[in-house]
Amino acid sequence: QVNLVESGGGVVQPGGSLRLSCAAISGNITTISVTWYRRLQRDFVAHIFPTGDTSYDYSVKGRFTITRDNAKNTVYLQMNNLKLEDTAVYYCTSDGVPWGQGTQVTVSS
Repeated sequence: QVNLVESGGGVVQPGGSLRLSCAAISGNITTISVTWYRRLQRDFVAHIFPTGDTSYDYSVKGRFTITRDNAKNTVYLQMNNLKLEDTAVYYCTSDGVPWGQGTQVTVSS
């Protein structure tokens, strides 16, 4: 079974950037689709297929980029031009994969 762990969150000012990581601590991330969500609403943020095809919520399109590094068994979420409303706990998951602890992103001036 694949288990994923998120990292990379922090506190940043509006307009700043962060890169979140979603690493597989067991299993192979290269063969699964991975989705980033954010609370409070568990809103969809971004998705990447094993092929590398991606999709984004309209609120982050053009600012966030989801990528995967198969050699590192990791999916990344590069977040640029962060806004106050991006503040949330961010989770990565896939079908049948347990939700992890998430990583807190706080955008504050």
